[in-house]
Amino acid sequence: MFLADCQARLAFDLIANTWNAVVVWALRHGPRRPGRLREEIGGISPKVLTETLRRLEFNGLVARRAYAEAPPRVEYELTELGRSLLGPIEAFGVWASDHADEVMAAQDRRSADHFPQENL
Repeated sequence: MFLADCQARLAFDLIANTWNAVVVWALRHGPRRPGRLREEIGGISPKVLTETLRRLEFNGLVARRAYAEAPPRVEYELTELGRSLLGPIEAFGVWASDHADEVMAAQDRRSADHFPQENL
């Protein structure tokens, strides 16, 4: 049973949000400014990126560094704790690559079962 305060559930919550893993993975090569992260990731709005970075910072996975420049500059980088999540994220990526066709085939079968008239 996964209780609300279970340690395994904490880990699942960290990777359950799609953007958490994507942003952690995007930071694997070093510090990035938000604009560069958005370019590298693609498909993420500025608002969602900001929310994700704040959530990762709150959980100790990302560090924010502000520079006293004009205009102000901010960079985000992985903490040691954040870097420790790279292996599990990579393992999920390998699994997805190895099994994506099987998962999509299962989804197609279920869609055909639930919506047969749409598949004519």
